[in-house]
Amino acid sequence: MAIKLHYQNYYPKRIKSYKKKFQEIADFTYELLELKEKYELSISIVDDETIHTYNKQYRNIDRSTDVLSFAFQDDEDMILDSKMPIELGDILISYDTMLRQADEYGHSIEREICFLFTHGLLHLLGYDHMEKDDEIEMFAMQNAILESLEILR
Repeated sequence: MAIKLHYQNYYPKRIKSYKKKFQEIADFTYELLELKEKYELSISIVDDETIHTYNKQYRNIDRSTDVLSFAFQDDEDMILDSKMPIELGDILISYDTMLRQADEYGHSIEREICFLFTHGLLHLLGYDHMEKDDEIEMFAMQNAILESLEILR
């Protein structure tokens, strides 16, 4: 396990844990990208109200969203201790928004939540979709991961 996940469910209702599926995605992504370091990240399942608060506070967008990624490794001058795992950052997924999107797109809940986790993970690993070329590259990588793991159904 080269990417260690710290999984927390803060959703107010009891839901299925997706930690095993997320770990499978993280392990596959690690191999696919031929990463060498050990990494850690936190993944939190939250409700719309919580993600709305974070979206407003950190992005100045006054609404809920499906997934937020907070990368800790944005500073290229950061000094890293090679003996310690590199803390990639935090991913927050709104379970409420994910449920609506799964219904809207006709996807299973597992497919939609895995899509959002993969999207957030790629952001933490330095992928972005601000420019069209970057978007094409990131979305192709996202689809390759999900298709390889037979999640895109």
